[in-house]
Amino acid sequence: MLEGIMILAGAVVALCLLVAVWDGNRFITVKYEIVSDKIAKPCRFILLSDQHNKTYGKENEKLIRQIENLSPDAVLVAGDMLTAVKGQPFDNALSLMQRLAAKYPIYYGMGNHEYRLELYPEQYGDAYEKYVAGLKAAGIDPLINQNTDLPVYNIAICGSRIGREYYRRFRKYPMRADYLPKILGEPRADACQILIAHNPLYFEEYAAWGADVVVSGHVHGGIMRLPVLGGVLSPNLSLFPKYDGGRFELGKAVMILSRGIGTHTIPLRIFNPAELVVLDFKKV
Repeated sequence: MLEGIMILAGAVVALCLLVAVWDGNRFITVKYEIVSDKIAKPCRFILLSDQHNKTYGKENEKLIRQIENLSPDAVLVAGDMLTAVKGQPFDNALSLMQRLAAKYPIYYGMGNHEYRLELYPEQYGDAYEKYVAGLKAAGIDPLINQNTDLPVYNIAICGSRIGREYYRRFRKYPMRADYLPKILGEPRADACQILIAHNPLYFEEYAAWGADVVVSGHVHGGIMRLPVLGGVLSPNLSLFPKYDGGRFELGKAVMILSRGIGTHTIPLRIFNPAELVVLDFKKV
């Protein structure tokens, strides 16, 4: 009996390891359709998040080729394209952004890793300044708590950067009702308001602010996914997080949560391949 259990356990571990190797080196394309009476003209956006310097083929050729095949009108970035580790280069993240920016408009929202580089120069030196300078040289001006308009589609895109306290572990740090209006200003009520918000834990607050569509990342799909239960572990070390990946709705607000295209801290993906997300906006 015990021997049988041990054999079964060993087989399960071996299967998980094989899946981890497979899922850790591939990505899938996931498509979502968003219909709104505010949309003036149909458009397609690609959503990227949580690259953490990951590459798919030489200089990300596999990823770039798939993006080209999808013919997007623009690219949304939900943060953490690099990893805040002392001395770690960010060449892969910057190279991907530069190559995409040569073909598409890029709307870049910051994640907690980009923000960490800026907050702690005594640890990371001038990495933040160099990375942002590289983005700007490519024509990418990160949206740091600011809105920009795309009048041809009647879409507004706001990139939020919330404080580090909102990334605490084990529990959700309360967010005051006036916090987002204070840092972001007022949403565009007459346009389809997209909010790039790296941390999906505050979807209720984003919806209350006035976002029509929230795009997020951060959770990496929960690292491992189980049938029915979904993602297993969030970055704040909560088990089976409510927001792990996919589409969520609250009132009139929609959140598209990418499972990311890279890994960090726990470098595993089990039954949880990386995602290249496609957003098709259509008018009613």
